[in-house]
Amino acid sequence: MLLKFFLTCNKIGAFTLGGGYAMIPIMEREFVDKNGWMDKQEFMDIMVVAQTTPGIFAIDMASHIGYKMKGIWGGIVGAVGIALPSIIAILIIAMFFQQFKDNYWVAKFFAGVRPAVVALIAAPCFKMAKTANINRYNIWIPFVCCALIAAFGISPIYIIIAAGVLGWLYGKYKKQS
Repeated sequence: MLLKFFLTCNKIGAFTLGGGYAMIPIMEREFVDKNGWMDKQEFMDIMVVAQTTPGIFAIDMASHIGYKMKGIWGGIVGAVGIALPSIIAILIIAMFFQQFKDNYWVAKFFAGVRPAVVALIAAPCFKMAKTANINRYNIWIPFVCCALIAAFGISPIYIIIAAGVLGWLYGKYKKQS
């Protein structure tokens, strides 16, 4: 079980460009749909926890999922499995980057990869919106949060704290009504 989990994390880490958020749909497909190690709600809950945990998102996700499955050893296996391909790739790139950084084809490759990475990051946002039960009454919340971050430079940490407090207050108000 741990070997299969390690190899799955390793595959995700090796073949996903764009970082942790681009890995979300692949992680969901592997952990929820393909292997059935958890259901969609558990996956979303772990994703929320991993987003609030300090550190690298992909490693946090893999270690939380591994911990849920097999305790401490599962967490370690997940973290190492997802990080190892990136570490190896960075070491190889660092060894040869100076020779290829101005290469025309390398520049074109990165120019082509950037839009694909944006799509890989955007896809889980729409999927999360469905899971979060966003509707016509609360659709304004993500837009206001994005505007506060993009236009005014407000830290996402403050947005998360404010959203949590306001959600708690709203829940308390609804309970009294």
